[in-house]
Amino acid sequence: PACGDVMKLQIKVDDDGKIIDAKFKTFGCGSAIASSSLATEWVKGKKLDEAVKIKNTDIAKELCLPPVKLHCSMLAEDAIKAALQDYKLKNQDNVKATA
Repeated sequence: PACGDVMKLQIKVDDDGKIIDAKFKTFGCGSAIASSSLATEWVKGKKLDEAVKIKNTDIAKELCLPPVKLHCSMLAEDAIKAALQDYKLKNQDNVKATA
């Protein structure tokens, strides 16, 4: 985003393809940190195909973000998708077996 906020999301996935833990590191405003925190809470316990359905609009609505801060929720959605994509690339054989 134009504001310079940065978010890193890490996920831990069990053998059944369920996200059992998630951690974040965010450099940015309070809204970006809150969006990151909520994203980690929401992905925990979800299957990979469920986690990818989390949308920035849901995050923004839950946190009551004003329009000027919507980019923070978009950053969280992008971080979720990036973490899932990274996991799938690194574990292609395992993902196919659980799909």
